[in-house]
Amino acid sequence: MPSETRSGTRAGNAPLPDRSQEPRDPSPPRHAAWFTPLVMVGIVLAALNLRPAITSLGALLEEVRTGLGMSGTVAGLLTSVPPLCFAVFGIAAPRLARRFGPGAVVCAGMAAIAAGLAIRPFAGGTAGFLAATALALMGIAVSNVLMPVIVKRYFPDRVGSMTGLYSMALAVGTSAAAAVTVPLTSAMGGGWRIGLGVWALLAALAVLPWLGIARARRAEPAGAPASEAAPGGVPGGASASVAGEGPGAVVESGDASASASASNPASASVPASASVPASASAPASASASAEGPAPRIVRSPTAWALACFFGLQATGAYITMGWMPQIFRDAGVPAGTAGVLLAVIMVMGVPLAFVIPRLATRLRSQGPIVVALGLCGLTGYAGLLTAPAGGAWAWALLLGVSNCAFPLALTMIGLRSRTGGGVARLSAFAQSTGYLISIPGPLLVGVLYERSGGWNLPIALMAGLLVPQIVFGVLAGRDRTIEDETGMRD
Repeated sequence: MPSETRSGTRAGNAPLPDRSQEPRDPSPPRHAAWFTPLVMVGIVLAALNLRPAITSLGALLEEVRTGLGMSGTVAGLLTSVPPLCFAVFGIAAPRLARRFGPGAVVCAGMAAIAAGLAIRPFAGGTAGFLAATALALMGIAVSNVLMPVIVKRYFPDRVGSMTGLYSMALAVGTSAAAAVTVPLTSAMGGGWRIGLGVWALLAALAVLPWLGIARARRAEPAGAPASEAAPGGVPGGASASVAGEGPGAVVESGDASASASASNPASASVPASASVPASASAPASASASAEGPAPRIVRSPTAWALACFFGLQATGAYITMGWMPQIFRDAGVPAGTAGVLLAVIMVMGVPLAFVIPRLATRLRSQGPIVVALGLCGLTGYAGLLTAPAGGAWAWALLLGVSNCAFPLALTMIGLRSRTGGGVARLSAFAQSTGYLISIPGPLLVGVLYERSGGWNLPIALMAGLLVPQIVFGVLAGRDRTIEDETGMRD
């Protein structure tokens, strides 16, 4: 980590100046020896809980629809709730963290996940099921945004390795929930309510370490570094790392590895070529990441292309998580195998999320990678139309590769700006706009499925969305920056 000089230290009896707008000290607070392992356990347990609410439901969607009397349209609405919650609640996370501290907010997020998952199977109707699901997703949304802040706060010299650990745990949780929910349901008597509700136990377990982390923060002396209390700033230093899923994504510094989980993980590192100059730690940059994109960014064609690319890849990811097991089941694949196939799609992001960002930074244009991922998706969807059961494993692998557009999008956010403030604004704009774009997709799939009585039209829609995704990705991947397009200076 490059050394940084902090201004505003106490001189004589003069009061400390307001540090909320200053670069944050990369030095972590000092705690007892047991505290660092506790934070590591908390990070892993939190990451494990950031996707089971979504992928466990996808594995049992047919049983839930039957049990609650849901139409295809309502089921489509249910699968549209995750991006809606990420767009709405994620943007509030930085403000909550400034007031209560990221540790306390993540603790509350884990409690909300546990409560939502415990309540929703027994809510008594479709409206209650949707409300409880939204509660769990609210906890996921704020935790998505703040987990990278925790990593930067307590592991400033190990951002890359801890981000990799976090991303791996997130992918494991995503895949495990898809693969084992159906077998667990069968083992516990075959009731879908128990099969969904059991994941609340894992979330409740994650609350325990975060209680300790939140209590430790309250015990910190008043002069402790302010970085935890004001996430979203851009410390001066080396390479920038864009992390977080949702509009409150955090721009960090650090010598981190370029990694993210393609199962719509919560983090990705922007490699060293997207370095941030020392001026990026100015107060304007810090406030930019917390307050959102500057108005001028809407004049950038690259920003809009990247937002559309991000939104279309998110659309495909949430359609996959919500509907793919049902597609395989309707083709004659057993329910347990359909869940494992979804797990295969999700787990493909583990190795490729480390490879794709590194490859992307070595190319002047990322268009060829965008095209390659899109062609994998088009081939997978063509296979689902022609031989959904016979080639199920091959289609799952191809769609898993296609889903790796997520870490590529996050990497391009860092490459399309020269400054820390620009990365912060572009991240907020692209992700918030992108998640709003992704909301109608899963709902429209449900409507088409109900009206047509089959999967040909929905799969054709999913394949068709890849065409504009490729176009916008190629445009976003061109070698240019938003500063050049808008005249922004920071």
